[in-house]
Amino acid sequence: MDKKQSRIRRSRRTRAKIASLGVDRLCVHRTPRHTYAQVISGETGKVIVSASTLSADVRKAVKYPGNVDAATTVGKVIAERAKAAGIESVAFDRSGFKYHGRVKALADSAREHGLKF
Repeated sequence: MDKKQSRIRRSRRTRAKIASLGVDRLCVHRTPRHTYAQVISGETGKVIVSASTLSADVRKAVKYPGNVDAATTVGKVIAERAKAAGIESVAFDRSGFKYHGRVKALADSAREHGLKF
């Protein structure tokens, strides 16, 4: 089993639990260069809002897209967009990544800007 398969296997339990609850989830994905976040509906499974280091407003605000500062900015943007769409609370789906570094920075930033999870 390689690194990616292990991560996907770890993410299954969390996603199954969140799906049984039927709540909206904040799904995070990271690559060495970029960080992505999406709020996905618990009922339909469709993306409601999204933000990443590829979006123009985030790209202007950060110097390098693959660090903690960029993840903090993505967390702020996703929280603002979710609140604008009427979403107050979500379940945090870290997609099998450790809750450390960029994933933690994104989560903390989203919490600071009003998203509850």
